[in-house]
Amino acid sequence: MQKVHEKPHESKDVLDFGDTLPEIDRIAREGARRMIAEALRAEADEYVERHREVRDPKTGWALVTRNGTARPRHVTVGSGAMEIAAPRVNDERRGENGDRERFRSSILPPYMRKSPKIVEVLPILYLRGLSTGSIEEPMKALLGQEAAGMSASAVTRLVRAWTQEYEIWRKRRLDDREYVYVWVDGVYFNVRLDNQDRVATLVMIGVRADGTKELIALEAGQAESEESWLSLLRDAKERGMRAPLLAVADGALAFWKAAAKVWPETRRQRCWVHVMRNVLDKLPTRLHAKAQKMLREMMYAATRADCEADRRKFEAEYKAKFSNAVESLTSDWENLMTFFGFPAEHWKSLRTTNVIESPFAPTKARVRGTKGAGSRDAAVAMAYKLLHGAKKRWRKINGPELLALVIAGEKFVDGVRVARPAKDDETAEVAA
Repeated sequence: MQKVHEKPHESKDVLDFGDTLPEIDRIAREGARRMIAEALRAEADEYVERHREVRDPKTGWALVTRNGTARPRHVTVGSGAMEIAAPRVNDERRGENGDRERFRSSILPPYMRKSPKIVEVLPILYLRGLSTGSIEEPMKALLGQEAAGMSASAVTRLVRAWTQEYEIWRKRRLDDREYVYVWVDGVYFNVRLDNQDRVATLVMIGVRADGTKELIALEAGQAESEESWLSLLRDAKERGMRAPLLAVADGALAFWKAAAKVWPETRRQRCWVHVMRNVLDKLPTRLHAKAQKMLREMMYAATRADCEADRRKFEAEYKAKFSNAVESLTSDWENLMTFFGFPAEHWKSLRTTNVIESPFAPTKARVRGTKGAGSRDAAVAMAYKLLHGAKKRWRKINGPELLALVIAGEKFVDGVRVARPAKDDETAEVAA
């Protein structure tokens, strides 16, 4: 039987619809195109109507009028690539500086070829193991052969621009801000770099005095070593960063050793999720459901005393047969309960490093990566863009108004503020 040889550039894994795009996709794409076109017309009409009364004093003619449509361009959005001819507006008005006023669409800005959401997808694809040359085909299969700006060279240009943007960002000064809490973690991707194992991306996110969360640092490290964390923390300090009041991290000793040298006054909070994973790893699968329930009761205890009582129950249940699981829970117990000394409204954010885990959830993979080597700079730049896009969805910490009290050194017990005792001189004055 004669074998049929595939051409070298063809791949069975790529869906190439060509001119046979499924009808449901064709209808969806055409519907989206019409909706965008209608929205653009409405936007232009509203602009013209808003300035309808502005007239040329000599001729009486309107200074703001519709002026046909611009040359069609291919734009890639979530439903695919489509050709759009944006309306044009002729605006003869002059600003205070004498320059012509211009109509700029907020829906389709000049020169935009890709929806911001599409741009956000590219870092995810890369960090999931696709090289810049491999991104083009799946994007065209999903969005159409006319997908704008999805060629390998275009993606390479984007990566280069993002790398430059990242380099400027990582050298910015930090003197003008204060971080109350920080979360740190090492995130691994399944991209192998320069014939080495996976890159460990060291991430630090902080919460400012107004409650907003902010990406502070992002660096490629050597397997989360103490030297890598020291380099990151010292660099942040040199750029003006002051020590935070609390750091939240997993049990990696490398970070805590580095933090002790750079931030000796910063309090420690171990991540409960990491500890729970470690404990469950040391128990048989048949016991996981019950053990996890007990661990969650500790994690969400209303008071420190309740948490201690729940721990003693866990020890009584498992210490005899699974002492290593109990040791994993209790070896750094005090640093697991630090959050009780902060406002209860903040506990949700302080118990874990989920602030970092969540944005990387689509890409984080603690398994060996793809066979092809990638670029370290590209991987870090992509991680930066991933977080840069995610930060738009970051919420303020709960109870942001309480951060001022934390900064002022107010004492909290079991999440409740404890009134300071009156000073001796004030007490004597009251007695008199």
